[in-house]
Amino acid sequence: MLNSQKIGNEFYQNLGKLFYAVAMADDNVRPVETKRLRKFVRQKWLEVDNFEDEYDTDAAFQIEIVFDWLEAEEKEAQEYFKEFKEFYKEHPEKFTPELKKLILDTAESIASSFAGTNRSEMMTIFNLKLLLKA
Repeated sequence: MLNSQKIGNEFYQNLGKLFYAVAMADDNVRPVETKRLRKFVRQKWLEVDNFEDEYDTDAAFQIEIVFDWLEAEEKEAQEYFKEFKEFYKEHPEKFTPELKKLILDTAESIASSFAGTNRSEMMTIFNLKLLLKA
């Protein structure tokens, strides 16, 4: 796999971790949050680029795959946020202003999809905004 392909896959996989961290911020991922994520992937993320994974599938689907996989894991949401943060700091050139806006829009939509945004989700969104402005 070419290094750029590897980074592309990691980019979308880390977005899956981030969006899972947002949904799991209150220690519970609700079906409506998963549904909102899938809607954003299909309506927004598939159009970001033409990058495909090793199976010739749009790499943006890695967001959903990782999100679903993490539901079976035992880590806390903050651990996944930390992993996204590390990737962000290692590859800041991958995050254009347009992508940062789409990331925030997606995260905020997931957080507000079930009975509005709660305190835990607000803190995660706040930390994301700080990270993306840095």
